[in-house]
Amino acid sequence: MKQGYMLIITEKPTAAATIARALGNGKRRVHEKNGVKYYEISRDGKRILIAPAVGHLFTLKQLSNGWNYPCFDVDWVPAFKASRKSLFSKRYHSLLKELANGASEVVVATDYDEEGEVIGYNIVKYFCNDKHVRRMRFSTLTKRELEESFRNLGDIDLNLVEAGYTRHYVDWYFGINFTRALTNALKNFGDRFAIISTGRVQGPTLKLLADREREISHFKPRRYWQLLLEVEVNGERFKAKYAKEKLWSNSIVSELRKKISTSATATVKAIKRRKLHLAPPTPYDTTTFLADAYRYFGYSPTLTMRIAENLYQRGYISYPRTGSQKLGKIDYKGVLLALRNSAYGKLAEKLLAQSQLRPNDGKKDDPAHPAIYPTTELPKSLDQRQRNVYDLVVRRFLACFASPAIRESISVSLTAGGEVFKLTGSRTLELGWMEFYGKYAEREEIALPELKVGDHVKIIELHVLEKFTTPPKRYTQGSILKEMEARGLGTKATRPQILQILYDRGYIVGKSIEVTKLGMDLVSILEEHLPLLISERLTRDLEEACDSVFQGKKRREDVLTQAREIVIALSKEFKKREKEVGKALCKALKESEKKLSEIGICPLCGGILRIYHMRQRGTRFVGCENYSKGCKFSAPLPRIGEIRPTGKLCEACKTPVVLVRRKGRRPFRMCLDVNCPNKWQRKKRGN
Repeated sequence: MKQGYMLIITEKPTAAATIARALGNGKRRVHEKNGVKYYEISRDGKRILIAPAVGHLFTLKQLSNGWNYPCFDVDWVPAFKASRKSLFSKRYHSLLKELANGASEVVVATDYDEEGEVIGYNIVKYFCNDKHVRRMRFSTLTKRELEESFRNLGDIDLNLVEAGYTRHYVDWYFGINFTRALTNALKNFGDRFAIISTGRVQGPTLKLLADREREISHFKPRRYWQLLLEVEVNGERFKAKYAKEKLWSNSIVSELRKKISTSATATVKAIKRRKLHLAPPTPYDTTTFLADAYRYFGYSPTLTMRIAENLYQRGYISYPRTGSQKLGKIDYKGVLLALRNSAYGKLAEKLLAQSQLRPNDGKKDDPAHPAIYPTTELPKSLDQRQRNVYDLVVRRFLACFASPAIRESISVSLTAGGEVFKLTGSRTLELGWMEFYGKYAEREEIALPELKVGDHVKIIELHVLEKFTTPPKRYTQGSILKEMEARGLGTKATRPQILQILYDRGYIVGKSIEVTKLGMDLVSILEEHLPLLISERLTRDLEEACDSVFQGKKRREDVLTQAREIVIALSKEFKKREKEVGKALCKALKESEKKLSEIGICPLCGGILRIYHMRQRGTRFVGCENYSKGCKFSAPLPRIGEIRPTGKLCEACKTPVVLVRRKGRRPFRMCLDVNCPNKWQRKKRGN
């Protein structure tokens, strides 16, 4: 490779292709080495190579051997040397190292945030020696913004690098050291080995979820009654609610029933109408965006972010990791003019016809990036999930420029037997922004008949509903992100990752998040023996310290010294209790494994069916725990895949139905009777 060129380093391969296309005016040569594509363009007489990283090419790793703790002997090393899971990055590492060696100048074009700055800085630090390094900053990968960014190259933000370095080291100190402490305690005093992980944000988040789980389990339902008065108006029937929503005494209900039974009609005593002006939604920040994608589509935060990053790297939406609810000085009109040539054309035309374009900006701001918005680049080919996420981003953008929606609420007070009941209705008078937001703005329309004060309506029946109070709802993957943000746990970039780790470790399950027995036991053990480790306050203080490094108010080494002192103190305290913790973890793990092995009820004796493993043969089967008492029920299971009980019985053979999940293949359900006539049909249909 001829030397003396400019090298542009991107964070991902897709971004490299997009930047090469934009800066090369559509003309680019594609090179490939060891399966990694990079690009060559010519601009202003200058030869330019654009090559990708693949996320972090360097990671923190302990330099010495052993699993002792506390350990602070850590530094940056190539990611492929630190973990077998990162071996794929070696090809990108080798390519960038070679290309950097021959470059006369280097431009970092990774994402402009803390992680992107660390990724770019490390590549420069370890590959580029004393070469002149500049920085491209952009919020979209559109041709216009990329060209402007290239014309106005800046420098690497060293404050952002320092803050990123601080956060990485602090997370390593807490996560690695106390994962080792828990794992060693289990191994040394529990006579078994399993990775028991925790971390600076992971621990407090799990405790937050566990606290909700306790609220639910300790909740005692209380019985109450509701009264609904069914009336008829012009041949239509409506149900009016009793003015007191909950009645706690059955004797009061009986008295009310008697009073109302003497009336054949109810009288209209008052009619109240109220207009509500509903402001447009604010532009999307990351947390609200991820929560809405879960709410509307059921997509996990990790999945939504992966889709959004792909849309961003292809130039279709702005950078999706932002804390801002403000659109700032972007080209509103340009985006709308582009959208005019899409399926959103009529909506864009309506906004362009307004005398001014002013978004309903929210309070939150981010100095690095504006709120999430669609770019002037229109998508050419999207799969269904990508279309859904793109549609959500576009409609949110359009809606925030529109006028308020006007709704009318109507309340009709009826009296029967001297008691007051209320009919309530609502309707939309002016759609405003709701027209632009489409299905995401759907509100219930409840039409009431035309009535006036003094009218009498026929009573059909008094309905008495017996109900029970319900416990607090479990967090969803959307609501927990908002709660984490409100409590200062993690960052916009790390919260989805933390949540995914808790799932992967088996501490939580389900879309409506339920903490497993292992997760609950781990929180209980840490509360008893190491409460500071799951303290929200400690996490917030360290988070604020990292922010102070970015602001230039604190030095990285001062924050790390503080973090090391805390880890040393906690480690000393933990070692005093290591034996107790190890035994408690062993007990928790055994009980958790026993619980997880349960499949259902034995059809022969009513005992519990469990999964048993034959290690030497590499097989597993379902057997009854009453085998020693003479029960002979058993059934084979697939060798590969995760087995989950469904809580259902096969209609044909009455054995439990299980769900089988295998990586890269569609999950399917199967019953346990190998001779069941429904077995293969059930397997074929999947779930």
